[in-house]
Amino acid sequence: MIIGIPTESFLNESRIAATPQTVKRLLKQGFEVIIQSKAGERANFSDLQFQHAGAHIVNDAADVFGKASIVLKVNEPTIEEIEMIPSGTVLICMLRPAQNQELLHILAEKNISCLAMDAIPRISRAQKMDVLSSMANIAGYRAVIESAFYFGRFLNGQITAAGKVEPAKVLVIGAGVAGLAAIGAANSLGAIVRAFDTRKEVSEQIQSMGAQFLTVDIDEDGATDSGYSKEMSEEFIAAEMALFKAQAEDVDIIITTAQIPGREAPKLILASHVAVMKPGSVIVDLAASSGGNCELTKDGEIFKTENGVTIIGKLNQLPAQSSQLYGNNLCHMLDDMGKAENWKIDMNHAIISRAMVTHEGNVNWPPEPLPVSSTKPQVANHNQDKKAEGVKNKNTSSGLSLVLKLGSIGLMLFGLGQVAPAEFMQHFTVFVLSVFIGWQVIWNVSHSLHTPLMAVTNAISGIIVVGGLLQTKDSINLSSALALAAIFFACINIVGGFFVTQRMLNMFKK
Repeated sequence: MIIGIPTESFLNESRIAATPQTVKRLLKQGFEVIIQSKAGERANFSDLQFQHAGAHIVNDAADVFGKASIVLKVNEPTIEEIEMIPSGTVLICMLRPAQNQELLHILAEKNISCLAMDAIPRISRAQKMDVLSSMANIAGYRAVIESAFYFGRFLNGQITAAGKVEPAKVLVIGAGVAGLAAIGAANSLGAIVRAFDTRKEVSEQIQSMGAQFLTVDIDEDGATDSGYSKEMSEEFIAAEMALFKAQAEDVDIIITTAQIPGREAPKLILASHVAVMKPGSVIVDLAASSGGNCELTKDGEIFKTENGVTIIGKLNQLPAQSSQLYGNNLCHMLDDMGKAENWKIDMNHAIISRAMVTHEGNVNWPPEPLPVSSTKPQVANHNQDKKAEGVKNKNTSSGLSLVLKLGSIGLMLFGLGQVAPAEFMQHFTVFVLSVFIGWQVIWNVSHSLHTPLMAVTNAISGIIVVGGLLQTKDSINLSSALALAAIFFACINIVGGFFVTQRMLNMFKK
């Protein structure tokens, strides 16, 4: 099968659907790859790099669309491009299906199966294909970097011989992937970071990233099963606007990320909010392409208001990095579709069926909803009572089981004590009880804690080593042999524990 990658037709689009690295991966998947000449120039990838990776260079878009069985693009195709695509071709791109209903019908009429990468459900098993998250991560990072450039002074606080510099205050509105990326970047640069989100479930995520979680004094949650925020009540919105106005007077940088799929972005920063901001302040509107979260945002433009506030409605896409991440997302999707050898469009697949917006002449949009939120449904009181009763019965049963096990061990030791020497019984009893207690402790620890548990057992292993050393003697006998074996295995555990502990500590290092 041939995969074709054309030049993106949008003039402001610098990304490409493949990089030399992802081309190598596509070849390993069994595909043949053709790329339009100079398609990667805006992302700083030359034709020579693609040729060295194993791709074939063709002269124009007509050659790509005419020869390819699967076409990979970044943005939706133009009408002119659709005319060049043969019937039966599979098109994979970001399509914005909610906004491009007419385009869906045109693709369906021509029997083009189109998989919208931006329609992939945001569930755990689809994270490796989640283009929205990949691109939002870059957008959140760039929002901080570009806002710092236009802000014109340090983000972190400093005390120098020339004087003291106060840290910048950054407000991030929306704690999705882009928002969390912005929080992390701003916090790492030393700014004082605050964040707001209507979904109360993200408060711990915000705080774990080092930001202060802002909320209003109204008991209303914006979380939904889809993972996105819902539209809030008028009372909540009024309190929200008052909070934003108070913050606008105090903060130096505002980064907005709030978007609703298929709809215009909600207006969160009003002209009255901008009017009270300090001269030199910056607003970065990541929702500019869908209408903007700020009333004054101009999509694709950066300008300064009369009171000296810079409003950024476009960001550098980091085309090479963005193309690499997007290309990886596409490769993961092709893996799930069977690669070249077992290629199949499985409409029973939970991810593919919801992203395949046109197939066999039909429009499959909107898809059936797929809950992705971690919010747990409310449980009725009588169900909670039953659950509590079940836990109580389980605890009672566990207690009886423990008593029976201890009784069995006691009977066994009593029987053995009738024939064994007293000195042997003393040590053997300690040994049996140690094994039993150790087994119960480890058995009742969650699997997720087994790794840190291994690190903690270094202390126990150290005691075993000391005990083994005390039992070693000049002569070789059974006691010395067992002591040496105990020392050997305990040392393995100690060394392994140190390695595990080091890996755990590295997880918390920047």
